[in-house]
Amino acid sequence: MSAQPSSAAHRLGWLLAGLLLGAAVSVGATLTLQDQSAESPRLSNGKPDFSGIWQTTSAADADLEPHHHRVDAPPGPGVVEGGAIPYLPEALEQRAQNFANRHQLDPARKGFTLGVPRGIYYPAPLQILQRERDITVLPQFGHSVRTIHTNNTDHPLEPNDGWLGDSRARWDGDTLVVSVKHFDGETWLDSAGNFHSDALQVEERWRLVDANTIEYKATLSDANVYSRPWSLTVYLHRHREPGFQLVEDYRYTLDYSQYYPYPADRAPATATQGDLQ
Repeated sequence: MSAQPSSAAHRLGWLLAGLLLGAAVSVGATLTLQDQSAESPRLSNGKPDFSGIWQTTSAADADLEPHHHRVDAPPGPGVVEGGAIPYLPEALEQRAQNFANRHQLDPARKGFTLGVPRGIYYPAPLQILQRERDITVLPQFGHSVRTIHTNNTDHPLEPNDGWLGDSRARWDGDTLVVSVKHFDGETWLDSAGNFHSDALQVEERWRLVDANTIEYKATLSDANVYSRPWSLTVYLHRHREPGFQLVEDYRYTLDYSQYYPYPADRAPATATQGDLQ
């Protein structure tokens, strides 16, 4: 009669089997991820095609740094590498003032263009239209139009500084690397008062993780506000609902509900000034 294994040996056997199964699943997931990346949509020139309607599920716009819940925002783990934005001491004081007065000072609450990078992770969809020479980014909020030039041109020598800056891109393999500069310093980075000056420069890295997910990384440099460059990372997910499209969101202080295609008996109530604040 063969000896029966001890209970300890039996448990060890199950443990080893579990570890091997877990390793196999991990390897399989990695291979699947690589395969999905290889099968992501591409242009005729072989470059990844980011065209589509995308949206983040992060709480980055509430506060880029880790934060508890607030009456005006959900909690979030933050998206800044290392946790904290490396503010200069005087800039940190300005950020505190911005936070205390955020309901009055946040440019987004006034309906202004969100800027870069905030327009990417604001909690509303954005549409990307791509061709070989350029990429057009259309956020639903405010319907601003951002052009990312991919035709090997450089930043203008005499630019007009603005909310969106000037975007010039190159390809690093399958990653789109975008240099953005020439800002006017009027936008915020989130609704918590994180900010920059007109010296801001941003390097974006756009990468398709799979056909329906974009990894977006931005590195910000601003010697007037930060002690060193710092980075954030968010993920954008493709909208795949049938018929999904952007809806006008201009944030004008006028009532446009009469122009929307609702039956008369389902028309939304007229907005009041209080609703628009």
